[in-house]
Amino acid sequence: MDWAYLFEISLTGIASGGLYALAALAFVLVYKATRVVNIAIGEMLMMGAYLFFTFAAMWALPLWLAIPAAVLASGVLGAVIERTIIRPLLGEPPISVFMVTVGLTSVLIGIVEMIWTADQRRLPDFMPTQPIMLGEVFLAPKVFWGSVIAVVFIATVLLVFRFWRGGVALRATASDQAAAYSVGINVPRVFSLAWVVSAMIAAVSGIIVGSIGGLSSSMGVFGLSVLVVVIVGGLDSVLGALIGGLVIGLVEALAGAYLGGEYKLLATFIVLVVILMIRPYGLFGTHEIERL
Repeated sequence: MDWAYLFEISLTGIASGGLYALAALAFVLVYKATRVVNIAIGEMLMMGAYLFFTFAAMWALPLWLAIPAAVLASGVLGAVIERTIIRPLLGEPPISVFMVTVGLTSVLIGIVEMIWTADQRRLPDFMPTQPIMLGEVFLAPKVFWGSVIAVVFIATVLLVFRFWRGGVALRATASDQAAAYSVGINVPRVFSLAWVVSAMIAAVSGIIVGSIGGLSSSMGVFGLSVLVVVIVGGLDSVLGALIGGLVIGLVEALAGAYLGGEYKLLATFIVLVVILMIRPYGLFGTHEIERL
């Protein structure tokens, strides 16, 4: 066996897993706070990438301004989605909200194709392009730096939500909504906060993914792998999202290298089925999760 090749593939898979973990964090944040399964996370990620394309390529804003502008605009989109689509469904059966997010995927794809067309596009380069060599092991520079950005961003989000009052309120609401109400926490506002922050995290993930693979209206398919990640890790577990991302990234890389690219998705779903047979609530999920 070529151990150097295995090491290279494994590192690439772990780096890709960091991107999955970042997007999965956006999913888990909404689920923990609101118990909404946001199946449109891939399309929200796509919207963030297209907003960055608009600011950087079409409007020619400098990158230091275009990136935060795209992230903030995505946060506004998240707030609009929560206020106009999700909040009116509070108290409705979970399947109703789930189906609304399924419909939201088609709406967002339609918006992208109407505004930007279905043509593939490239994002302006904002990451170093020098080859990354670890001894004799080569790592694609965009994948490497994208994973570094993802890790830094994940750590920043976790620290902010650990010490910021809004983060404390979100964790309290996630633990027990009734208790949160009883101590004066504005739960609907926490719901909005969760959607805003989730959309902003998804935008960062979308900008990185779009920079690596380009933009297209089918970019939301990335969300399918993210959904596998969060189910494997546990729908309501931040730790599960992080570890699940690394596991699925590694499985995809190994399957693609040794079995062929057409087996990557198959391999991830086999892992999903095996884990659900052993732990139906995911690796770190709680037993109380409702199944749709």
